Amino acid sequence: MSAKTQFLKKLQARQPSPCSFGSKSESDIAMFRQQMSELQERMGGWLENTGISLECTSVPLTDLLVDSRAFEIPGIQLHYEKRTIKFTPLFLYGQDVTGCVEVSLCADGRLIPLSRLFMRSGKSTDWTYTLSGGSSWSRCDFGEEAFFMMLDGLLSD
Repeated sequence: MSAKTQFLKKLQARQPSPCSFGSKSESDIAMFRQQMSELQERMGGWLENTGISLECTSVPLTDLLVDSRAFEIPGIQLHYEKRTIKFTPLFLYGQDVTGCVEVSLCADGRLIPLSRLFMRSGKSTDWTYTLSGGSSWSRCDFGEEAFFMMLDGLLSD
């Protein structure tokens, strides 16, 4: 074995191994955290120069399908004047869904559900959503247009 080959082999052995997860649920929890953090960043860009402030929160979840143990997922709150829209993680696993977030309006001391976001839904690997009271089977792609439709409650009287 050449000196270069020996050196490269030793170097590779010293490199940290890629992050591996002991189970699918650990991988899904990590993905949920990452996707929520990326969603926060996108929302921050969408909200530039609007006067709406974005607050990052941490939400403890306990999912019975994940050994009934608690884990933290980032949440998001958007504030404008006396109103707030909350993006609150609800659960990791549901019927044909991985990663569910409740979107609700807090106004005048009331909490009004607006919609639910899904990290993965059916065959879709991008964020989708349903409106509250609507069929959970009619999910639409979530993007900037849907985001601003959800924010309408911040300005309503």
